[in-house]
Amino acid sequence: MWRPPASLPPQPAAGEVAAALRRLAAFLGRALPLCRAHATQLYAGGLWQRLVAAPPDAVLRALRRPLREPSGADGGAWDDDTFSNVFCENSKKLINVHLFALAVKYYSLSHLGVCTPLEELLKALGGDNQGSTGIKTDEFMNNKKSHEVQVMSQLVDKIANYCGIKQVIDIGSGKGYLSSFLSMQYNLKVYGIDSSNTNTNGAHERNRKLKKHWRAYQSRARANPKSQRLEKANDSPVQNEIKFKAVNERTLNNSCLQSQDQRTTQDLVPSCVFTEVTTSETSKQTEIDLVAQAQCNESELSEEALAILNVLPADAVEIFSSSQCNSEELCEEEKAQRKMASIKAKASKSSESNLYFPLTSYITAETELGDIITDLEDCIMVGLHTCGDLAANTLRIFTAKPEIKAVCSVGCCYHLLSEQYENQEDCTEEVWGFPMCQYLKDKGWCCGRNARMSACLALERIAVGQMLPTDSLFYRAVLQVIIEENYGVTKSERHVGKIFSKSSSFLDYVRKSLKKLELDDSKLPDSCIMDYYEKYKHRMNELEAFNMLKVVLAPCIEVLILLDRLCYLKEQDNIAWSGLVKLFDPVKSPRCYAVIALKK
Repeated sequence: MWRPPASLPPQPAAGEVAAALRRLAAFLGRALPLCRAHATQLYAGGLWQRLVAAPPDAVLRALRRPLREPSGADGGAWDDDTFSNVFCENSKKLINVHLFALAVKYYSLSHLGVCTPLEELLKALGGDNQGSTGIKTDEFMNNKKSHEVQVMSQLVDKIANYCGIKQVIDIGSGKGYLSSFLSMQYNLKVYGIDSSNTNTNGAHERNRKLKKHWRAYQSRARANPKSQRLEKANDSPVQNEIKFKAVNERTLNNSCLQSQDQRTTQDLVPSCVFTEVTTSETSKQTEIDLVAQAQCNESELSEEALAILNVLPADAVEIFSSSQCNSEELCEEEKAQRKMASIKAKASKSSESNLYFPLTSYITAETELGDIITDLEDCIMVGLHTCGDLAANTLRIFTAKPEIKAVCSVGCCYHLLSEQYENQEDCTEEVWGFPMCQYLKDKGWCCGRNARMSACLALERIAVGQMLPTDSLFYRAVLQVIIEENYGVTKSERHVGKIFSKSSSFLDYVRKSLKKLELDDSKLPDSCIMDYYEKYKHRMNELEAFNMLKVVLAPCIEVLILLDRLCYLKEQDNIAWSGLVKLFDPVKSPRCYAVIALKK
């Protein structure tokens, strides 16, 4: 039975979170002109002269220096008044770059003190990893995805165990990496819901790659010392090879991706997910004998081979051709294996664990999960990098549906969020992605798309040397000047896109861009285009400094969005525990914060 989270770590109080949000909103309110500016308009709109008082080189030097805490009569203590002079009260320009950088640190989640350490939460949730098979995800996913799936799946499993639930709903499941891992690694029943059918094609491609891994594992399994000793002990090496292949075929035919530590028929995968094999009935004693025989055969497989089976999808393993073996010997073996498949299919009816059901549906705040999932029960809702409004809607669904006992949501793509107070005349929605909490609603708070785009920047990656694409941004900023001065176009429905990577020079870039924008490039001679390049190339440092200011400010905008979501949860009456938890290494995965909550 589900139990209240009495032993969870202390959560930030609602008043504490609301106070942090108000302080951050007050600072960002002064920084909004810089937040909402776009590098494309840097030269055409004279942004540097309008927004920043210091010269670009001075800004770059200030941002690259180690931060020194402010000094004064208070001994350097920080408070909100410390940063009141970052921007000029009259001109609204940035006048103190050093204080600006300090303010960003001051209003970070770690300094605001509203985050719960992942280690504390895992320790409080307790439990162990007995269901884990120790599979290495980095053999089937890139480093980033492997890191995310391993960390988040461990936490989700502990929350599920803590709440005494076995069902998981993965919102925006994509290609099913997290869903399949939760199912196979932790024996959870997972429904992965995604709005895109094209992700199915991506899953097929992943399966193709997994087949290659499986063939490699088979080769290693056959070369395993245990297998070699088994061959020596057998009179017929060929027969032993046949048995090994037949065991693999049986495992495929009933698609029972079974843990190496779980060998009983009560713990097998239900056949409704995979291919069913129907056979004739035999005596009960024969069935018992076959079960014993299969368990013996399974123990002969290497642990490595069994581990890989636990994460492979149903069609990921290539079936051996019977022409590779003696047909008479295989025939008897095949009969036995098909009988085993029938037994396991029956046993699976009483075991609904270890399932993954991928579903296609567009999720909104009003979505009735019961219409999508017919056997909806007490569950946990999760989302790994749910885009735009989907992250906000995940929290709304969680608070509204009594069956959902917990939520663990990591959002991303903030630029895709809908905002209640942005372009209201064009918006027909009644539920928006931002803001969610009552305080920001009352203030009519609006970030703007450019600010939300900035929130997607990765400060930690820049800090370790992954620089912004300054050259391509410079080309685009100068192109904007050319377009406005020669064609009178300030806004266009068309976009330049990724022309830079396909261009051999600035001249080539401009020509291709004008064609894509359907503007007549014949009116501009090469010399005219290159004059623009010469005019602005010495101002490239403006672009570099401008981008660095945007990158440094980016975490504050993300924090505002995250605190808005946490405050929304704090406003609900049915939430027992809620907090923000840093799950991932921000260099590997910049969108690293999870909003986590458990109901009363």
